[in-house]
Amino acid sequence: MKMEQYIRIIAGSLVFISALLGFFVSRYWLILTMLVGLNLFQFGFTNWCITAKLLKKLGVKD
Repeated sequence: MKMEQYIRIIAGSLVFISALLGFFVSRYWLILTMLVGLNLFQFGFTNWCITAKLLKKLGVKD
């Protein structure tokens, strides 16, 4: 798989899990949802993503 596929899977999973936790546990989990969305938004403009840096260090290819 490519880097962008991993980023989409990780971001989608985080949004889904935090939305569930926000609904069932505490609405403060929705802050995580907002942070993931904000990171994806800025990634679209700047092409810099902390998840991409982490995945590169783990050996995932571009």
